[in-house]
Amino acid sequence: MSDGATRVFADEATAADPVADAARELIAGLALRPWGQVAPSVYESGRLVAGAAWLPGHHQRIGFLLREQRPDGAWGPPEGYALVPTLSATDALLAALADGRWAGADLLAPVARGLDALTGRLLATPARALPDTPALDLIVPALVESINDRLARLDRTTAERLPRPPLALPAGLGSDRLRAVRAAVAAGAALPTKLAHFYEVLDATPADAGPTLTAVGASPAATAAWLTAAGPAAGPAAHAFLRELIREADGPVPCPTPITVFERAWVLSGLRRAGVAVNPPATVLRTLAAATGAEGIATGEGLPTDADTTSVTLDALARLGRRADPASLWAYETADGFCTWPGSEDGFSVTTNAHVLDAFGQYVATHPGANARYHRTVERLSAVLPAHQLADGPWQDRWHASPYYATACCVLALAEFGRGAAAAEAVDRAAGWVLNSQRADGSWGRWDGTAEETAYALQVLLAVPTTVPRVDDAVARGHAYLHESAGRQHPPLWYGKELYCPTVIVRATVLAACRLAGIRASGVDRSVVDCGYQSTKTAT
Repeated sequence: MSDGATRVFADEATAADPVADAARELIAGLALRPWGQVAPSVYESGRLVAGAAWLPGHHQRIGFLLREQRPDGAWGPPEGYALVPTLSATDALLAALADGRWAGADLLAPVARGLDALTGRLLATPARALPDTPALDLIVPALVESINDRLARLDRTTAERLPRPPLALPAGLGSDRLRAVRAAVAAGAALPTKLAHFYEVLDATPADAGPTLTAVGASPAATAAWLTAAGPAAGPAAHAFLRELIREADGPVPCPTPITVFERAWVLSGLRRAGVAVNPPATVLRTLAAATGAEGIATGEGLPTDADTTSVTLDALARLGRRADPASLWAYETADGFCTWPGSEDGFSVTTNAHVLDAFGQYVATHPGANARYHRTVERLSAVLPAHQLADGPWQDRWHASPYYATACCVLALAEFGRGAAAAEAVDRAAGWVLNSQRADGSWGRWDGTAEETAYALQVLLAVPTTVPRVDDAVARGHAYLHESAGRQHPPLWYGKELYCPTVIVRATVLAACRLAGIRASGVDRSVVDCGYQSTKTAT
């Protein structure tokens, strides 16, 4: 499988074309905005409105929440993904209503619609049917408790104008874990590092926070909670970090942030895999070098090291000709494959394991005499990933809402490094599923057609070395859709406290797909190969 289309594309280098120009400009921006670029978050912005009104941009964040409310009263993406952002926004607007600094008449109707959406649909969904977003069993009980408390303390005049039934937790979800974690934090217990990401709902602050800390748990909300409790003077670096985020977005804040390593690794790995020539600044490469250490590397400051980020970083380094021994990944090996965090994770991630296959596959491809354990790992993952494939051909994962992302991760890894008949058969089945799920307008997507999901689908089809006319037609239609949809906002699809969009990673994914589709089309008009993503220099 290592001689497939993916390897061919990885060796392709072209000079002076729109995709390469746009990619170079995108990569230059990685060093200019080292915290990463993530779209504004309803959940995080709501937490700042509710608990950190002293920060600049308070009124702009309220305005952002009001603009983002859906006609049905909820906030956020479809289905159960709307629960967490709707709880956060409703609680935030109730806090603003009680504060009195925003006209109450402007807030009453949005609060009422939010409460109706919660009681009528979202909280009525059983816990087992809700998406497995991180710490949902902490966030939902904490926000339901907060909303009920705020409703109980409303003045009589306001209360009479709002529905006031106590909100109930979804069936099957309780408050026991939240109470236990809060009690442990209050008692000074050492908790897993990744819990710092959720400190805004734990009624406590991390013991190691201090003046040089930039961000608590890579979360503006967690950082603001600490500064609110400790005072801005206790964390000048964190205060400056929040003010800069607020300034850039004129009020609302993103999450997760910082995502320094995550953004750089995914961008560089994806572009280089597609054959886009890149020459990242030395400052960018230095941030990735830690992945070759004994413990791997974390997504960004304030988060624990993890196998997913470590693997993609190693893959990026290898594709750039840098040392990338994946020995640090042995710490994440389990009986089932590889976990994302050692000793603190429920469930299995196919995308983490696909990325681990990339890391080990890269190493054995350039070190054929490597220790037998490395080769056994490639063989093992070549069987593990097909075993988790769904019956009709895709994969689904816990870090992304779309099956097209998980399917692309698994197909690219298996097509390039997979061994055995099971790997080859899994790739063919996945390509068949993608081919049969294309929309009439040429796009692909879980809820609606999106550029991001269309890019993943194209990568799957282009990883299969075939010239079947139906595949070529699907690729051409998908490529045309990317060109036509350039400039549209990318919806949030990545798992965090709520779904979020890492904008630069998504843009790099689209660029990579455009490069691959342009190569496949051979005689295509070069003016559309860029899919509309021209650099500012070529655009002018």
